[in-house]
Amino acid sequence: MNITELARKLRITPQELREYLPQFGFDIGAKAIKINKSVAHKIIKDWPRLRRQIQMKKDDKRKEEEAEKRKNIVIKNIKIPNILTVRELSVISNQPVNIILAELMKNGIFASINEKIDYDTVWLISEELGLKVQKESKDGTEIVEDNKLQEILKKENKENLITRPPVIVVMGHVDHGKTSLLDAIRRSHKIDEEMGGITQHIGAYQVNRRGQDITFIDTPGHEAFTAMRSRGAKIADVAILIVAADDGVQPQTIEAYKIIQAAKLPFIVAINKIDKAEADVNKIKTELSNKLKITPEDWGGNVICSEISAKNETGIVELLDSILLVAEAEAETLKANPKASAVGTVIESHVNKESGPIATVLIQNGTLKTGDKLILNNIQIGKVKRLNNYYEKKIDKATPATPTQILGLKTTVNVGDIIEVGTGKKIKHPKRKNTVSNIFTTKIETVSEDPDVKKVNIIIKSDVLGTIEAIDESLEKINTKKVKAKIIHSGLGNITEGDVIKAETTKSKILGFNIKVSPQIKKLARDTGVTIKLYSIIYDLINDVKEDMQSLVVTEIKREKIGRLKVLEIFRTEKGKQIIGGKVLDGFVENNVTIEIIREKTFFAEGKLTALKIGTDDVKKAEQDEECGIFYEGKHLIEKGDILEFYKETKVVNKL
Repeated sequence: MNITELARKLRITPQELREYLPQFGFDIGAKAIKINKSVAHKIIKDWPRLRRQIQMKKDDKRKEEEAEKRKNIVIKNIKIPNILTVRELSVISNQPVNIILAELMKNGIFASINEKIDYDTVWLISEELGLKVQKESKDGTEIVEDNKLQEILKKENKENLITRPPVIVVMGHVDHGKTSLLDAIRRSHKIDEEMGGITQHIGAYQVNRRGQDITFIDTPGHEAFTAMRSRGAKIADVAILIVAADDGVQPQTIEAYKIIQAAKLPFIVAINKIDKAEADVNKIKTELSNKLKITPEDWGGNVICSEISAKNETGIVELLDSILLVAEAEAETLKANPKASAVGTVIESHVNKESGPIATVLIQNGTLKTGDKLILNNIQIGKVKRLNNYYEKKIDKATPATPTQILGLKTTVNVGDIIEVGTGKKIKHPKRKNTVSNIFTTKIETVSEDPDVKKVNIIIKSDVLGTIEAIDESLEKINTKKVKAKIIHSGLGNITEGDVIKAETTKSKILGFNIKVSPQIKKLARDTGVTIKLYSIIYDLINDVKEDMQSLVVTEIKREKIGRLKVLEIFRTEKGKQIIGGKVLDGFVENNVTIEIIREKTFFAEGKLTALKIGTDDVKKAEQDEECGIFYEGKHLIEKGDILEFYKETKVVNKL
């Protein structure tokens, strides 16, 4: 049998056959062209086993090459802004664009060289590129992450430290059931709250299992919240990586796992939706092993894989037991001093119409009590008037690892802010880097006012501060040099008359997220011609803005010259129509293309080719040196001896 024929049957290259078969006892020779038929049949019969072994050898070779490559990588430190293009990253890092694009694709991110990516995305691929990235502020200085909490805990006397509840974060791909799992755990059964696979707010709650409290941080599951999810990972002790049994490892699964790795969090894999007919747990474990290098415990590894159905509440108790088991191994780090002054991290922030600014804070050390004075960056921001637990019921105090809602703030705070009990400067309107008004004033000033740049003006109103930040980051990513989404104004709460007037003046659309519009405001918007759109899914908001931006992009007509023909004869002439004969000089002639008439080496007129014949046959194309008949339509008539140039025209829609 011919080696090429055998290779075709086995779906492998002849060279690979010659390379691998001798390793399995089939010595066919390095330059063999043919192989004994009986030997060929033995190979075909044993091919399933041989193919697996060949694949293992290929994998081992690839791993060795990657390991060798890593040995030779010289780590380069670079500083980058929060948002930059792939091209800019290439220049800063001195890495070829195609290498960066390849690494992005490996992580499920399909970008062009001019597409904007954020700091978190660069961080995800930095290790593979041999980079150590640091965030750079707009004035060029390095942004140093706040390590205040670590410093506070280091100063604590070990005798005062007691074990606190573990804090758990759930991460994973959109629609894999993160929110339904959290709802199943707290037995609220509000699975429909995970609208379109994205959680709208950040919150937290506690459950009790075997007499031990467990705190869950409800972080969002959409890429727009990458920064918030990273912050969530920093304050968590154990992560749950959720993967759907009917869908497998997806791009955001990989992204979430890398965040877990970077935070050095112990984790459990929750394989969800095992109730579905399409569920294949073994396939999921294989993907975890191949794509993420996660070896399940029952495969000889050290990662617990819990099989659950959040919808049917199957396996939830076993998952909680696994969490306690992992937390027990981390017991030495789960310590806090309940007698100290309280310090905690903001995990939700919004403004209530009656109560004013409200923040949900996870207490990480000390005990927060009603009446405590609160500071942020040494600035007084209010006094605790009331504390609510995760059921929004009044409590007197909140101990370490307890999520609590604080009422009594004088100003809005941001997700990720560290709040302390103490006394600080009394400033009526503290000028903070990340207040809502300051964020978007700065943003508007940085948007180019170049008259050639088209803009979609929008006003954003939301019920939660974190959502505004997420929308802002997502819009920043889709802005281009030609078209930009310009945030004219943003704020918390329902849409007001002032918002409508501002929208009318600036020709803006008002986009509301998880808020309501009164009948009076709706009427005012109709009368003034202002468009108001309400959303409960961030995907939809971003996509609608993107569509508005796309509609402003000019469609270009691209013209490509395909051939020339010399006119030899005019067969028929009617008003605006002719049938002519000619010979193709170069290139080719194609049906339904544009004709330019060249007379005495000068452009004379333009028309359309509507039909093409060779002899009596209708054809789609006539090649060089062929004679053909052309049906021409145009205002100006063709003459014998004219040269016709043919052009294909295609509409090019510039994508954002």
